[in-house]
Amino acid sequence: MTTSGGVRVQDPGARTHGDVTLVVGASSGIGRATALALARRGDHVGLLARRVDDLEEAAADCRSAGAASAWVSACDVTVDDDVAAAVRDARDRHGRVDRVVHCAGIVTYGRTEDADADHARQVVDTNLLGAMAVARHVVPLLREQGRGTLVLVGSLLGHVAVPGMTPYVVSKWGVRALARQLRIENLDVPGVRIVHVSPGSVDTEIYDEALDDAGAVNVPPPPVLSPEAVARVVVRAAERRRGTVQTSVANHALIAAFVLAPRAWDRLVGPVFERVSHRRRDSGARTGQVRDG
Repeated sequence: MTTSGGVRVQDPGARTHGDVTLVVGASSGIGRATALALARRGDHVGLLARRVDDLEEAAADCRSAGAASAWVSACDVTVDDDVAAAVRDARDRHGRVDRVVHCAGIVTYGRTEDADADHARQVVDTNLLGAMAVARHVVPLLREQGRGTLVLVGSLLGHVAVPGMTPYVVSKWGVRALARQLRIENLDVPGVRIVHVSPGSVDTEIYDEALDDAGAVNVPPPPVLSPEAVARVVVRAAERRRGTVQTSVANHALIAAFVLAPRAWDRLVGPVFERVSHRRRDSGARTGQVRDG
């Protein structure tokens, strides 16, 4: 151990029992399920999000599940200093970071011209620019270590287009592009792996608390996966994979239809998506709430 500014800092070359993993957006949904899956493996798990009360509950669950340790960091991914501090804290605690899983995301519904400007900005800031902020602070550390994995959780909607979700779709196409850029830029350090996981429809709170400009109660369209099923894919991908990983065979089929039959897709996707993902809300009121994972 060395001492820096009164804080005990472990030698970066030293190893502690269990991998050190940060989960961004760990207060709910895929992020929370991923943190629990990693805890069961005996990892040291850092849980990052804005809502500290929910993080504390998740951290307690991680400790009960077998985590070597679990701690929380209040972190808004749209605030660069928050991200920098959370990554620095993890390194100060354990001397290294083995992997970072970025799950934070929010959604809004509505046609492009109907999307509230503030809602659209929040979606892009959180989903895309937040992912970029995480990469800016994580990748240099992984390169310095010569090893480590960054997992960016995107979406099937980062591969296909659907009407009425422009800010979200644009943000998730951007996350996929970001992952591709990072892979190209880090080929010179083979131990650094960039993984992009694309979930399809997942049963999380993100639908209930969307920044909704369409006046609908939004539901996950079938086929629907549980957050736990997606978390298992994320953990496997973080251990062994590079590139983009889909969470189900259905994703591959939908992407193929989008690429191979674009005219049919464009004609059919609107009516089908409206039928399977929207229930009209009597009041037409927006929820206006934001989730971290």
